Amino acid sequence: MYAAGIIETIITLPTGTALIIVGLLLWKKQKIQLIHDYHYKNVRQQDIKAYTRLWGIALIIFGGCIWPIGIIDSIFRSGIGWVLFAIGIVVCFIIGNKAQKTYNGSWFS
Repeated sequence: MYAAGIIETIITLPTGTALIIVGLLLWKKQKIQLIHDYHYKNVRQQDIKAYTRLWGIALIIFGGCIWPIGIIDSIFRSGIGWVLFAIGIVVCFIIGNKAQKTYNGSWFS
């Protein structure tokens, strides 16, 4: 492992893990208060389960894409991990956008 890979790993492992944990809490426990209230201000009570499920899945995917960046880049000494990160951002945005438009009306209501 080279120095930049070690630093990437030290930063990305806990960050990805934290996002996965928050995603699981949103999805499985419907802990909607973990996100800003303006994101769920217009979400109806009966839609909270579906809304938190989508956001939970989005954050788990995003965290799962962040988690291996340092490890992959340390092994291959390339930007492959960052490509995975970019894919994670896009997928997270698509799922999050669907949740926001479907259940809240917009991103900032």
